[in-house]
This record gives sequence, C-alpha cells and structure tokens, in this order.
Amino acid sequence: MTDAATRGPVTADSFLELTQGILDAVGRVIDGKPEAVRGALVCLLAEGHLLIEDVPGVGKTMLARALAASVDASVRRIQFTPDLLPGDVTGVSVFNPVEREFEFKNGAIFANIVIADEINRSSPKTQSALLEAMEEGQVTVDGRSHMLPEPFLVVATQNPLEMEGTYALPEAQRDRFMMRLSMGYPDAQAEALMLRQRETSNPLDDLAPVISADEVLALIGWARAIHVAPAIEEYAVALARATRQHPDLRLGASPRATLQLVRAAKVRAALDGRGFVIPDDLTDLISPVFAHRLIPTRTAGTGRGRSAGDHIAGILERIVSTVRVPIAPRT
Repeated sequence: MTDAATRGPVTADSFLELTQGILDAVGRVIDGKPEAVRGALVCLLAEGHLLIEDVPGVGKTMLARALAASVDASVRRIQFTPDLLPGDVTGVSVFNPVEREFEFKNGAIFANIVIADEINRSSPKTQSALLEAMEEGQVTVDGRSHMLPEPFLVVATQNPLEMEGTYALPEAQRDRFMMRLSMGYPDAQAEALMLRQRETSNPLDDLAPVISADEVLALIGWARAIHVAPAIEEYAVALARATRQHPDLRLGASPRATLQLVRAAKVRAALDGRGFVIPDDLTDLISPVFAHRLIPTRTAGTGRGRSAGDHIAGILERIVSTVRVPIAPRT
C-alpha cells in the first residue's frame, strides 16, 4: 500500500484507481457477487451504514470482514447475543482508585469499521446503544459525549428466516442503515471455484489493506463534491414522497432516506467516472436504500405466494415507472 501523502490529492483517475483496488481485493474473497461488493463500497464512501440480510452461509460476515481487511483502519467485531449489554458496545465509566475519579473505557464501537454480527439477536436495549453512534458519530455515557473515529462504518448482518431468539429491528434502527443488501446464493461456477480455493486456505488470510483510513476520507470528500442538479434533487424528493402517499404503505421513506439516496447516488456517479448524478443513479439505488424502511399496510396482502419483500419491490417498481423523470434542457 502506498502512503497517502505520496499519492497527492484525489483526482477522477486516482478515485477510480483506489476504488477499483478495493473492489478487486474484496472480490477475491467474495466470488461472483460484484453488485454486493460494490454496494458495500458505496455505503462506505457515502458515510452510511450497511445491513446485510440473508440466509446463513452465503457470505454475509465474510463480505463485512473482507471490506474491513481491505482498509488499513481499526476494525472491531461484535457478536450480538441476548446477554450483550449496552456498555459492552459503547463503553463504561470505571472508578480509578489511584486518581480517585471515574475513567471512561472505550467499548467495541470505537473503531473505524464495526462488524455487528447477527444484530437482531440482542435485546432492543442493546440495539439502541447503536442509535446515537450511527447517526451522530459519537456516544454519550454518564452525560459526557465521546467522538468516534473517522471514517466510521457499521456493517450489520442478520438472518431474516430464523426468528427464534431474535428481536426485530425497530423502525428507528432500520432507518439508520443507508442500505440493505442480500447476498443470494452463488452461481454454480462461483461455488465450484470456492470449493477449490478454500480447500486448504482462507482467502481472507492473504488479503492485505489496499487503502488507508486517511485515503478513505479523501475519497469521501471527492464523492461529496459530485454535482447534483436541482432537478435531480426534486426527483429524489418526488420518489420519497410517492412512498409516503402510496395507499399500500403504512410507513414511507423518511427525509433521512432521501438524503442518503442522494449521497449514495453521488458515490455511484463517481464510481462510473462521472462528476454529476443522473436519474438512473437514483432509480438503481432506490430498492437497497428505501425497501428496508417501508412498511406495507395490513390490508395490502401479499397473496399468491409473494413475500412482503416482493410486494415492496413491486411497489417501488411502480413508483419509479410513474414518477416523472427530469429531462435535461437542450443546449
């Protein structure tokens, strides 16, 4: 890994070079899932948090660990269990008998990348310990606020099928996650390749950092500067408002969701080598950014074997097809 100071300021070319290095590194561990890897990178550079939801054994935790290993930054993994306490996450104040005063001891949340494994296995009280950290980049213990390091990313995993001994994430917690991704099963070729590659070794062991935390901050700064035209901003607002007014949805997208959709679209544009956001950036990201925040009405039955997720996906497709797309003026 080259020192960040020797690379100089970020340019369009260096942005693509550095991000491609991350994608290649993580892609060597996660076979056949380029969209999931790209989505995780978008979340990191858009200053969001990622929820990976899928069945066991498809690589949820492996993706989180591979992304963390590709960045030369502090990483903590928290295994969420029913007996995990809020203080285990945020930290606690401990009395120092020598100094005769209380000292704050950092919890596991104090890292650049935090892997919250099986987040829905801890109690709502412990889950709530993440709310302030994920929104404000700080934790408050005994009336004192403690800033978290930058960059800061929470990558949480959960199994949507096994409900015994789990606690559903409340709406406020789900809304803190910028994106929700599903890994899905690998295709036959990728699964066969995995069998050959992992017979004798774990590819994570050979994964070296390709970028430093300071370089991640520089990439974040570059993505922030991507141009968003007023018409594109209005389009994002129109998409969000359509979810709030849809008769089959009891809860639509929040203003935070609109903001995060635009931030993610900026990163997507930068990854495509553009300095501006286009409508396709928003529509391609609307499902991973909006879907986990939406709640259908009780009368909106899924029917015909359709799951609630399929029903919400269908609603978003109809919204995208009906909301007017801004057209660039002729020059």
